Amino acid sequence: MRLSARSVWANLARGPRRVWRRFRGSILLRVVATTTVLGLGAVVVIGAVISTEIRDGLVQTRVDRILSETARDAAGATANVEASTAESPGDLQQLVYDLLDGLGTLGGNTRGLVLLRDPANTSGVLLSTPVSSTELVSVISAQIRASVESGAAQSWQFVAMPETGEPGVVVGVPFEIRGAGEYELYFVYSLADEQATLGLIQRILGGGAAGLMALLAVLTFQVTRQTVRPVRQAARVASRLAEGILSERMTVRGQDEMATLARTFNEMAESLQRQITRMEELSRLQRRFVSDVSHELRTPLTTIRMASDVLHDAREDFPPEVARSAELLNTQIDRFESLLADLLEISRIDAGAAQLEFDDMSLADVVRDQVEAMVPAARRQGVELRLWVASGSHTASMDRPRVARIIRNLLSNAIEHAQRRPVDIVVSSSTRTVAVVVRDYGIGLTPQQAQRVFDRFWRADSARARTMGGTGLGLSIAREDAQLHGGKLEAWGLPGKGASFRLQLPRTSRGLGQDPPLPLVIAELDYGTIARRIPVEGERREVAP
Repeated sequence: MRLSARSVWANLARGPRRVWRRFRGSILLRVVATTTVLGLGAVVVIGAVISTEIRDGLVQTRVDRILSETARDAAGATANVEASTAESPGDLQQLVYDLLDGLGTLGGNTRGLVLLRDPANTSGVLLSTPVSSTELVSVISAQIRASVESGAAQSWQFVAMPETGEPGVVVGVPFEIRGAGEYELYFVYSLADEQATLGLIQRILGGGAAGLMALLAVLTFQVTRQTVRPVRQAARVASRLAEGILSERMTVRGQDEMATLARTFNEMAESLQRQITRMEELSRLQRRFVSDVSHELRTPLTTIRMASDVLHDAREDFPPEVARSAELLNTQIDRFESLLADLLEISRIDAGAAQLEFDDMSLADVVRDQVEAMVPAARRQGVELRLWVASGSHTASMDRPRVARIIRNLLSNAIEHAQRRPVDIVVSSSTRTVAVVVRDYGIGLTPQQAQRVFDRFWRADSARARTMGGTGLGLSIAREDAQLHGGKLEAWGLPGKGASFRLQLPRTSRGLGQDPPLPLVIAELDYGTIARRIPVEGERREVAP
């Protein structure tokens, strides 16, 4: 259940990451998205300002009209009361009914009326206080009543209409009835019409903003696309050029800046094609020269070898200085033959003529054989070789001679630079990869030297004399052999801490896995936790499964 939930969460998180990678990888998408967001923000701000101004204008105009209307009607009602001859309570009550009916008729359906007795009224005449609707009494707040009771000529406030909750305005005025004392007259107006008008305006603004945003997005897309299209074409052409298709060119349209860019790019591509073609021809001639010279040197070298062998075999009959010269000649001819063989191998690799014969075999067996073969050379240098093999099968499809040559070159390089310290060799594997790490604790390499250690004829210290020969091509050929297998050869080093080389080879046609079976740098104390020590001297033993 936990794995299932984690899988679901991973699938959910993969979508946003994919969108984010798409967003970061597309100028067109970023420009359109940025323009749309900024445009939307501007439209929202402008729309809010316009809507607020329209609302305030509608409300203020309506309130001014309401105040003017209520002042006129209240003055007219007061004049009617003053002109009336009613004195008895019944006549006064009828007068009130007539006045409210008249005011209601003037206001129509847009306003209601509420008449309340002033709490300070001490008149003995009690009149019924009619209202247009009983619900309207609830909107008369204590604040506006206090303002009217204080004697203000006209007081008003915004309210929510009962039942509907629509906005409204209450206007209160003091109203004195001759013979009945002080009363309070309230006019209640609904602003539903203004609210409907404002809603219509906002819908129109919203529709216009949506259309404007769609138009802005389309315009931005088209304009940006016109700019990005040549850039994308240039990227595609550059990619094809990088793949070796040197005849690829951009399409030139018009005379604008993009056309100038396309023409300049094509001129650059033509210049690069000429230079690359010339360099390829020079490289081909150089490879042919190296190959021809190497082949031509084999015949005289064979003759020199025969003569050297004769002199070397008869050196005991020569004077000491002549015998020493014969030994030096024989040694240098050995190095010459090794160099010539490496040059021939390099020329075959450069020409793409290297032949591989794959067989399924254990990398641990190949490493063990090479370690045992290098034990005598290591003893002469005072170096101990320690072989560690992890449990499990380490079988892979490989060309045994080439893989053996890689291991041999790594071992000889480690022994050469170990400074009489041990050299550890570790073999391990994963589902898709087999790996071997060769680690010494001698001179070491700087990070810059580790990057160049596979260059042809490169040496970290050209002044240091070699004790085991070497042509300067061993590590370069080793890396080429690893790449021919679809594998990888890496180096690490620190001055005074030694160096480490890791060879990875694929076990199947699926290639190398993402996680190496062994780290490139292994601490000396960690070997026992990774693998088991395998003896490399005396009686040969089978590698433990």
